[in-house]
Amino acid sequence: MPGVKVSVLLPAAGSGERIGRGPKAFLEVGGKTLLDWALEGFAWADERVVALPPERSLETPGIKTVLGGQTRQQSVFNLVQAATGEIVLVHDVARPFVVRAAVERLLEAVRTSGAATLAVPVPDTLVQEASGEYGAVIPREHHRLVQTPQGFRRELLWKAHLKARAEGQEFTDDAQLVRWLGHPVALVEGDRRMFKITYPEDLLLAEGLARVWNS
Repeated sequence: MPGVKVSVLLPAAGSGERIGRGPKAFLEVGGKTLLDWALEGFAWADERVVALPPERSLETPGIKTVLGGQTRQQSVFNLVQAATGEIVLVHDVARPFVVRAAVERLLEAVRTSGAATLAVPVPDTLVQEASGEYGAVIPREHHRLVQTPQGFRRELLWKAHLKARAEGQEFTDDAQLVRWLGHPVALVEGDRRMFKITYPEDLLLAEGLARVWNS
Protein backbone atom coordinates (compact mmCIF):
# COMPACT_ATOMS: atom_id res chain seq x y z
CA MET A 1 0.00 0.00 0.00
CA PRO A 2 2.15 2.87 -1.25
CA GLY A 3 2.09 5.95 0.94
CA VAL A 4 0.36 4.24 3.88
CA LYS A 5 2.52 3.23 6.83
CA VAL A 6 1.91 -0.33 8.02
CA SER A 7 2.75 -1.46 11.56
CA VAL A 8 2.85 -5.17 12.37
CA LEU A 9 1.98 -5.94 16.00
CA LEU A 10 3.21 -9.20 17.49
CA PRO A 11 1.89 -10.21 20.93
CA ALA A 12 4.62 -12.58 22.16
CA ALA A 13 4.04 -12.64 25.90
CA GLY A 14 1.98 -15.84 26.13
CA SER A 15 3.04 -18.67 28.43
CA GLY A 16 2.39 -21.51 25.99
CA GLU A 17 0.62 -23.61 28.63
CA ARG A 18 -0.96 -26.10 26.22
CA ILE A 19 2.43 -27.07 24.80
CA GLY A 20 4.12 -26.89 28.18
CA ARG A 21 7.59 -25.88 26.99
CA GLY A 22 7.76 -22.28 28.14
CA PRO A 23 6.77 -19.09 26.27
CA LYS A 24 5.55 -20.21 22.87
CA ALA A 25 7.16 -17.33 20.95
CA PHE A 26 10.61 -18.66 21.87
CA LEU A 27 10.07 -22.27 20.83
CA GLU A 28 12.27 -23.26 17.90
CA VAL A 29 11.12 -24.66 14.57
CA GLY A 30 13.56 -25.23 11.74
CA GLY A 31 16.37 -23.66 13.75
CA LYS A 32 14.55 -20.39 14.44
CA THR A 33 12.17 -19.25 17.14
CA LEU A 34 8.53 -18.72 16.24
CA LEU A 35 9.09 -15.02 16.89
CA ASP A 36 12.02 -14.98 14.45
CA TRP A 37 9.86 -16.60 11.79
CA ALA A 38 7.16 -13.96 12.25
CA LEU A 39 9.62 -11.07 12.22
CA GLU A 40 11.16 -12.36 9.00
CA GLY A 41 7.75 -12.88 7.43
CA PHE A 42 6.94 -9.22 7.98
CA ALA A 43 10.39 -7.81 7.22
CA TRP A 44 8.81 -5.63 4.53
CA ALA A 45 6.61 -3.71 7.02
CA ASP A 46 7.33 -0.09 7.92
CA GLU A 47 7.28 -0.92 11.64
CA ARG A 48 7.32 -4.09 13.74
CA VAL A 49 6.33 -3.92 17.40
CA VAL A 50 6.62 -6.90 19.77
CA ALA A 51 4.99 -7.37 23.20
CA LEU A 52 7.35 -9.40 25.41
CA PRO A 53 7.06 -11.01 28.84
CA PRO A 54 8.92 -9.06 31.56
CA GLU A 55 11.77 -11.59 31.77
CA ARG A 56 12.57 -11.40 28.03
CA SER A 57 14.33 -8.84 25.84
CA LEU A 58 14.96 -8.53 22.13
CA GLU A 59 18.15 -7.17 20.62
CA THR A 60 17.05 -7.27 16.97
CA PRO A 61 17.86 -3.89 15.35
CA GLY A 62 14.89 -1.87 14.18
CA ILE A 63 12.32 -3.73 16.27
CA LYS A 64 10.26 -1.80 18.82
CA THR A 65 9.26 -3.65 22.00
CA VAL A 66 6.65 -3.10 24.70
CA LEU A 67 5.81 -4.94 27.90
CA GLY A 68 3.19 -7.64 27.43
CA GLY A 69 0.05 -7.81 29.55
CA GLN A 70 -1.61 -10.53 31.60
CA THR A 71 -3.93 -11.28 28.65
CA ARG A 72 -3.56 -11.13 24.89
CA GLN A 73 -5.95 -8.17 24.79
CA GLN A 74 -3.81 -6.22 27.28
CA SER A 75 -0.71 -6.95 25.21
CA VAL A 76 -2.39 -5.75 22.01
CA PHE A 77 -3.56 -2.60 23.82
CA ASN A 78 0.09 -1.83 24.62
CA LEU A 79 1.11 -2.61 21.05
CA VAL A 80 -1.53 -0.36 19.46
CA GLN A 81 -0.59 2.43 21.85
CA ALA A 82 3.04 2.20 20.68
CA ALA A 83 2.31 1.78 16.96
CA THR A 84 2.65 4.70 14.55
CA GLY A 85 1.25 3.17 11.35
CA GLU A 86 -2.05 4.18 9.81
CA ILE A 87 -2.72 0.48 9.23
CA VAL A 88 -1.96 -2.10 11.92
CA LEU A 89 -1.74 -5.86 11.40
CA VAL A 90 -2.11 -7.96 14.56
CA HIS A 91 -0.46 -11.37 14.11
CA ASP A 92 -0.02 -14.37 16.39
CA VAL A 93 3.60 -15.50 16.51
CA ALA A 94 2.22 -19.03 16.89
CA ARG A 95 1.55 -18.80 13.13
CA PRO A 96 5.18 -18.74 11.97
CA PHE A 97 4.64 -19.18 8.23
CA VAL A 98 3.55 -15.88 6.72
CA VAL A 99 2.18 -16.10 3.17
CA ARG A 100 2.73 -12.71 1.55
CA ALA A 101 -0.06 -13.08 -1.04
CA ALA A 102 -2.64 -13.62 1.73
CA VAL A 103 -1.34 -10.58 3.62
CA GLU A 104 -1.61 -8.46 0.47
CA ARG A 105 -5.25 -9.52 0.07
CA LEU A 106 -5.83 -8.52 3.69
CA LEU A 107 -4.23 -5.10 3.25
CA GLU A 108 -6.40 -4.37 0.24
CA ALA A 109 -9.52 -5.20 2.24
CA VAL A 110 -8.41 -3.01 5.14
CA ARG A 111 -7.83 -0.12 2.75
CA THR A 112 -11.43 -0.51 1.53
CA SER A 113 -13.33 -1.43 4.70
CA GLY A 114 -11.14 -0.41 7.64
CA ALA A 115 -11.18 -3.86 9.28
CA ALA A 116 -10.56 -7.36 7.96
CA THR A 117 -9.30 -10.77 8.98
CA LEU A 118 -7.96 -13.80 7.15
CA ALA A 119 -10.15 -16.89 7.35
CA VAL A 120 -10.36 -20.32 5.72
CA PRO A 121 -13.30 -22.71 5.14
CA VAL A 122 -13.95 -25.55 7.58
CA PRO A 123 -12.70 -28.70 5.80
CA ASP A 124 -14.21 -31.35 8.11
CA THR A 125 -17.71 -32.36 9.09
CA LEU A 126 -18.79 -30.11 11.95
CA VAL A 127 -21.07 -31.42 14.70
CA GLN A 128 -22.36 -30.42 18.09
CA GLU A 129 -21.04 -32.45 20.99
CA ALA A 130 -23.91 -34.02 22.95
CA SER A 131 -22.72 -35.53 26.25
CA GLY A 132 -19.77 -37.17 24.56
CA GLU A 133 -21.80 -38.33 21.57
CA TYR A 134 -22.17 -37.29 17.94
CA GLY A 135 -24.77 -34.54 17.97
CA ALA A 136 -26.44 -32.39 15.32
CA VAL A 137 -24.48 -31.67 12.15
CA ILE A 138 -23.69 -27.98 11.66
CA PRO A 139 -23.66 -26.79 8.02
CA ARG A 140 -19.96 -26.06 7.56
CA GLU A 141 -20.38 -23.91 4.43
CA HIS A 142 -21.54 -21.05 6.66
CA HIS A 143 -18.56 -21.24 9.02
CA ARG A 144 -14.93 -20.17 8.78
CA LEU A 145 -11.74 -20.74 10.77
CA VAL A 146 -10.27 -17.35 11.64
CA GLN A 147 -6.54 -16.75 11.09
CA THR A 148 -4.17 -13.88 11.64
CA PRO A 149 -2.99 -11.36 10.74
CA GLN A 150 -6.06 -9.26 11.30
CA GLY A 151 -5.86 -5.75 9.90
CA PHE A 152 -7.39 -2.44 10.95
CA ARG A 153 -7.13 1.26 10.60
CA ARG A 154 -5.15 2.05 13.74
CA GLU A 155 -7.57 4.68 15.05
CA LEU A 156 -10.49 2.26 14.73
CA LEU A 157 -8.71 -0.48 16.68
CA TRP A 158 -7.52 2.00 19.31
CA LYS A 159 -11.07 3.27 19.80
CA ALA A 160 -12.31 -0.31 20.25
CA HIS A 161 -9.60 -1.11 22.79
CA LEU A 162 -10.29 2.03 24.80
CA LYS A 163 -14.00 1.24 24.97
CA ALA A 164 -13.39 -2.39 25.96
CA ARG A 165 -10.92 -1.30 28.63
CA ALA A 166 -13.40 1.21 30.04
CA GLU A 167 -16.20 -1.36 30.16
CA GLY A 168 -14.13 -4.33 31.33
CA GLN A 169 -14.78 -6.40 28.21
CA GLU A 170 -12.37 -9.16 27.09
CA PHE A 171 -12.24 -10.81 23.67
CA THR A 172 -10.11 -13.58 22.20
CA ASP A 173 -9.17 -11.60 19.10
CA ASP A 174 -9.30 -8.07 17.77
CA ALA A 175 -11.86 -8.76 15.04
CA GLN A 176 -14.39 -9.63 17.76
CA LEU A 177 -13.52 -6.44 19.60
CA VAL A 178 -14.01 -4.23 16.53
CA ARG A 179 -17.23 -6.01 15.60
CA TRP A 180 -18.47 -5.46 19.18
CA LEU A 181 -17.77 -1.76 18.66
CA GLY A 182 -20.24 -1.90 15.76
CA HIS A 183 -17.85 -1.87 12.82
CA PRO A 184 -18.08 -4.69 10.25
CA VAL A 185 -15.04 -6.90 9.72
CA ALA A 186 -14.43 -8.29 6.23
CA LEU A 187 -13.46 -11.93 5.77
CA VAL A 188 -10.51 -12.42 3.41
CA GLU A 189 -9.27 -15.68 1.92
CA GLY A 190 -6.47 -16.99 4.11
CA ASP A 191 -3.95 -19.78 3.56
CA ARG A 192 -3.79 -23.14 5.35
CA ARG A 193 -0.01 -22.91 5.61
CA MET A 194 -0.58 -20.14 8.13
CA PHE A 195 -1.79 -22.65 10.73
CA LYS A 196 -1.48 -22.02 14.44
CA ILE A 197 0.90 -24.02 16.63
CA THR A 198 -1.20 -24.89 19.67
CA TYR A 199 -0.44 -28.49 20.66
CA PRO A 200 2.85 -30.47 20.80
CA GLU A 201 2.02 -32.41 17.62
CA ASP A 202 1.71 -29.12 15.72
CA LEU A 203 5.45 -28.65 16.20
CA LEU A 204 6.07 -31.81 14.15
CA LEU A 205 3.97 -30.44 11.30
CA ALA A 206 5.78 -27.12 11.54
CA GLU A 207 9.21 -28.80 11.39
CA GLY A 208 8.20 -30.52 8.17
CA LEU A 209 6.90 -27.31 6.59
CA ALA A 210 10.00 -25.39 7.77
CA ARG A 211 12.26 -27.71 5.75
CA VAL A 212 10.29 -26.97 2.59
CA TRP A 213 10.02 -23.26 3.42
CA ASN A 214 13.76 -22.89 3.94
CA SER A 215 14.51 -24.56 0.63
